[in-house]
Amino acid sequence: MFQSHFSHCFENLSGGTLTAINFSAAEDMIILTYLFLLLWEEAQGWGFKDGIFHNSIWLEQAAGVYHREARSGKYKLTYAEAKAVCEFEGGRLATYKQLEAARKIGFHVCAAGWMAKGRVGYPIVKPGPNCGFGKTGIIDYGVRLNRSERWDAYCYNPHAKECGGVFTDPKRVFKSPGFPNEYEDNQICYWHIRLKYGQRIHLSFLDFDLEDDPGCLADYVEIYDSYDDVHGFVGRYCGDELPEDIISTGNVMTLKFLSDASITAGGFQLKYITVEPTSKSSQGKNSSTTSTGSKNFLAGRFSHL
Repeated sequence: MFQSHFSHCFENLSGGTLTAINFSAAEDMIILTYLFLLLWEEAQGWGFKDGIFHNSIWLEQAAGVYHREARSGKYKLTYAEAKAVCEFEGGRLATYKQLEAARKIGFHVCAAGWMAKGRVGYPIVKPGPNCGFGKTGIIDYGVRLNRSERWDAYCYNPHAKECGGVFTDPKRVFKSPGFPNEYEDNQICYWHIRLKYGQRIHLSFLDFDLEDDPGCLADYVEIYDSYDDVHGFVGRYCGDELPEDIISTGNVMTLKFLSDASITAGGFQLKYITVEPTSKSSQGKNSSTTSTGSKNFLAGRFSHL
């Protein structure tokens, strides 16, 4: 039994047909015992948290992985520029393993970026036809020979100032960097909220003060009813009027904060709570409504996942 089992495993791993290797019963037992001990040691760090299966090491590593794009927009950074962006903030380009670790706990960004050693890729949690080619995992473009190609960047800095994150807690308060002090220029932060399937997210603004701009083109917060900032656009907010509450249509939500190179303000503070499937209080409240006036909101479609 063991002989055929190991022969089959070697065929699968190699992708071809190999000559069967004969193991004695004693050797079989030694190998099986060794594999069991390896798996058992690895399993000690695994478990469930908020409905997400993860390794405890991943949580620590993922806390320092974040996505950066150039001020001029998406896909504008060469490899040298991407390295400089991360190093300016006290970090470095993330490795493939660090990006995968972040993905394992819900880090999902539909934008290819530079990693360490000139590699390019992006993390996909939820497959979709317009992002990730319908696959999950790290969509890997490999090591690029042309370091002048322009992509975004994935940085790693476990000690970085809080600017974005992946939240799986049933409720949480989060804020702009430095709040209640003014935020800094040239900030790009992403917050990804991931709850259990069937739950929804009730998002409330507690404080809100961003640079006032009629088109919300300077400093703003964008909210997406989806895993990323590509689908499910809800709206863009700026100014100092407190936006109304928003309830997601599903168990995920993404927020993006961007500030330009001049004029800052007091920042913002938000909270979210979980809306359980049995709750009736939120039925019919899938809200894309906003504060009165258009100066602090760029309306968007509130779409289902």
